[in-house]
Amino acid sequence: MSKGKILIVEDERKIARLIQLELEHEGYETGTAYTGLEGYSLFKQENWDLLLLDVMLPELSGLEVLRRIRTANDQTPVILLTARDALPDKVSGLDLGANDYITKPFRIEELLARIRVWLRQSVLQEEPADSSLSIGDLTINQKTREVVRADQSIELTPTEYELLLYLVQNQNQVLTFDQLLSNVWGFDYYGDSNVVYVYIRYLRKKIDAPFSKPYIHTIRGVGYMLKE
Repeated sequence: MSKGKILIVEDERKIARLIQLELEHEGYETGTAYTGLEGYSLFKQENWDLLLLDVMLPELSGLEVLRRIRTANDQTPVILLTARDALPDKVSGLDLGANDYITKPFRIEELLARIRVWLRQSVLQEEPADSSLSIGDLTINQKTREVVRADQSIELTPTEYELLLYLVQNQNQVLTFDQLLSNVWGFDYYGDSNVVYVYIRYLRKKIDAPFSKPYIHTIRGVGYMLKE
């Protein structure tokens, strides 16, 4: 029985073939494309459980493929494969809706671990135990991913939503940078908390700044807490 169906979009054929062989050995079904246009077309033709997407692709960039997928409101988990190691590139991908990224060269064991994390989270999100979570006048509907505060709808990117959801699920608890990285981004970011700072700032502008009472509190040197 297949563990899941994964589309690999990677223009370096040796890397694509290596990933394909490893995934099939682990029990996954796979599909492969070598350009952005081919990958986007194949993605639309079939139902996939996860997409492995190279950033630097011919014909259509990986980020443009990702943008089109998320514009269509498709929430299939996407892991970016990139040779770039600069924070702005990583943040751009995450802000467009990528769930995770891995920098080449990478160990196949690490890639497999991240795939397992996102497939597991995808299954859990399909049937939330309780579709509604709240703190004060802030409410999250997990089925529709709608966020409302004081009767005002708030538009969030996929990563902002996942961060807020984790904060609300653990309200009144101090969450460390490592906890946030591990549970929101799905992997250990080796102690670099810059991406957490960036997205906490984004969230505060949307759910705190327009209102009189802030919910996100900084615990200096440790992390953050969501509380009334």
